[in-house]
Amino acid sequence: MNQEAIEQQPSAISQRSVRLSDLKEMSKPGITLMVVLTAGLGFLLAGGEKFSFVLLVATLVGTGLVSAGASVLNQVLEREPDALMHRTANRPLPAGRMDPDTALLFGVTVAVMGLAELALAVNLMTALLGAAALTGYVFVYTPLKRITSLATIVGAVPGAIPPMMGWSAVRGQLDPAAWVLFGILFFWQMPHFLAIAWLCREDYARGGFPMLTVSDTTGSRTARQMILYGVALIPVSLLPSVLGLMGTLYFVCALILGLVYLGFSFGFARTRSTSGARWLMLASILYLPAILLIMLLDRLVA
Repeated sequence: MNQEAIEQQPSAISQRSVRLSDLKEMSKPGITLMVVLTAGLGFLLAGGEKFSFVLLVATLVGTGLVSAGASVLNQVLEREPDALMHRTANRPLPAGRMDPDTALLFGVTVAVMGLAELALAVNLMTALLGAAALTGYVFVYTPLKRITSLATIVGAVPGAIPPMMGWSAVRGQLDPAAWVLFGILFFWQMPHFLAIAWLCREDYARGGFPMLTVSDTTGSRTARQMILYGVALIPVSLLPSVLGLMGTLYFVCALILGLVYLGFSFGFARTRSTSGARWLMLASILYLPAILLIMLLDRLVA
């Protein structure tokens, strides 16, 4: 091997490493993990006569692939406004580290693989739910973000579908309990999204996204929305106990968690400050895994 080949080999390896890291970044591993966990919760809560580990893995893999593909396609469509915002300018596409066609091919391939895996290894209902989540996020929510602040509400719908996918993987249908899980995820997302939108409002303005926090300079409307969704979350989060899906332990803990989460919304309303939004965002990040853990604990002690 000549000296030139020796020098070029580490460079090629480095380029492949960067490309793989960029693909991983575009798939948003953190969000994908959360989606997979909520789908897994829906699967476990659905019960069934006999637990199937193979079916659980198939459900989680397919759901994760669909989520990753949706994240990539979202970034393909938003690469131009992403280049205008500080927090997204260094993403692979706006930074020019990846070709849009390559990203598009990767996103479509991963999403289609996920849907096919769900249809063939799980069931058609779960695959259709995955397709609905993918379509809603990529083809409705993403373009709507450039038009209206109502896109936040629309975006919460596909975000709340994963636990229903886990449920349908076991039951093959959507019972009322599955819709309750959907409702918990939906109402939880709104204060969470609004807190992030307040922290990033200047960036959203630069990117041309008409978020509520961009036009609401005083924060009063944003605070009202946070409180309204926080209030709605509490009774919805208690429904699993009402329906017999959960017991007393869950009811008490869900009530406490809901009140604490709502308290941070009131905290933002009182100050309408960056620190208030940051505390609310932290509370939202802690609320979801906490209530999921309580659901599992309640099921174990029942």
